[in-house]
Amino acid sequence: MKALHFGAGNIGRGFIGKLLADSGIEVIFADVNDDVIRLLQEQKSYNVKVVGEKVNRIEQVSNVTGVNSKDENALIDLFQQVDLVTTAVGPNVLKIIASTIAKGLVARLEAGNKQPLNIIACENMVRGTSFLKEQVFQYLDEKQQQQVDALVGFVDSAVDRIVPPVQLDPQDPLLVTVEEFSEWIVDKTQFKGPIPKIAGMEQTDNLMAFVERKLFTLNTGHAVTAYYGKLKGYQFVKESIEDPQVRAFVKAVMEESGAVLIKRYGFDPQAHAAYIEKILARFANPYLVDDVDRVGREPLRKLSYNDRLIKPLRGTLEYQLPHQHLEQAVATALCYRNENDPQAQELAQSLTQNGVINTLEKYTELQDKTVIEQIAQAYQQLAA
Repeated sequence: MKALHFGAGNIGRGFIGKLLADSGIEVIFADVNDDVIRLLQEQKSYNVKVVGEKVNRIEQVSNVTGVNSKDENALIDLFQQVDLVTTAVGPNVLKIIASTIAKGLVARLEAGNKQPLNIIACENMVRGTSFLKEQVFQYLDEKQQQQVDALVGFVDSAVDRIVPPVQLDPQDPLLVTVEEFSEWIVDKTQFKGPIPKIAGMEQTDNLMAFVERKLFTLNTGHAVTAYYGKLKGYQFVKESIEDPQVRAFVKAVMEESGAVLIKRYGFDPQAHAAYIEKILARFANPYLVDDVDRVGREPLRKLSYNDRLIKPLRGTLEYQLPHQHLEQAVATALCYRNENDPQAQELAQSLTQNGVINTLEKYTELQDKTVIEQIAQAYQQLAA
C-alpha cells in the first residue's frame, strides 16, 4: 500500500507519517521545503524521539521518500499510484493544495483507475476533510464531482498529539520529538472500499463526539494555558501550567466545556474528569518545551465561532450551564500580543480602533449581548 502525505513538518513526520510507515505503508511526503524533501529522498528514513513520563526513546521511521510540492506534475502522477492521501499542513494551506488534489483526481479518473481512494485531512479543525472536499470540488465540474463521489472517500478525523518545534540537530536534521500519547480517530462511515489497517488509527461512527472532546479539552486548555501564561510573563506551556493559579483556572475552564460534552454526548462524568487530568499532565510533560507563542498564535482563528473558545461557550449557553471561566478565557485571548503574529496585530488594532464590544461581535459572531458585555468587563480588568 502506498500513501501520499501532504506536509513533511514535525506533525507530518512525527505523527501521521510515522503511524502510516509503522503499519507497513510506503509514505511519500509532499512539501515545499527543499532540504527536508532532499533528505527524505536520500535517506529513505528518519528518527522520531518519543518522550513521556517513563519514556525517552528513539524510533526509526523507514520506507519513506519525498516529492517537492512545487513540482505539480509529479504530484498529479502520484495520484494514479497511491491508495491513500493524508494531510498535516494546517487549515489555511488546505485551500492552497485543493487545486492540485483536484487535478490529481481528474488524472486518476482519466487514466481509468477505478480503485477506491481515501483522503484524510489530519488537521486541527472540525471536519477538516469535509472542508477540503468543498475546496477540491470547486475545481471539478458536475460530472467529475459525481465520479469522484463514487470512488473517493473524504474521511473526517480527529487528531491529538503534541509535537512542539525543537532546535535543529545538525547531526540528525530530520529528527522530530513527540509526546508518547497520540490519538487519531476516523469516521468509518466515510471510507470507500476496505478500511486500511493502520495501527493507532481508531474507527468510530460518532466522530463529532471525539472531535468536540478534543477541541473542548485539549485545544481549549492548551490555548488558555498559553494566553494566561503569557499574561503572567511565562515563555513556555510547561512553566505556565506549573503555576497553581494558571492550572486551577485552566482546569475550571475545561470543566465548564466538559459539562457541555457530558450533556451533549453522554460522556461519563468521572471518565471525563480523568481525561482532563491526563490533559493537564501532558501540558506539564518535562520533555516537551512548547512556547506559549506557538500555542497561542492566530488568536482570531481561535476566537472564531466554531473554534476552541467560542464553541464550548456557545454550548454552555445552549444547555444553560455555568460559563464564567470560559468568558474569562476569551478575555485572556483578547489580551494576547505578539508582534510576529499578523492576527495578534489585527486583534490589537481592532481593540484600539473599534473597542472591545465591536471586536467581539466581529470575530466571535456571538449574539448574546450580556455575555459579550461580561467578556468585555473581564478583558478591561485584565488589561488594567
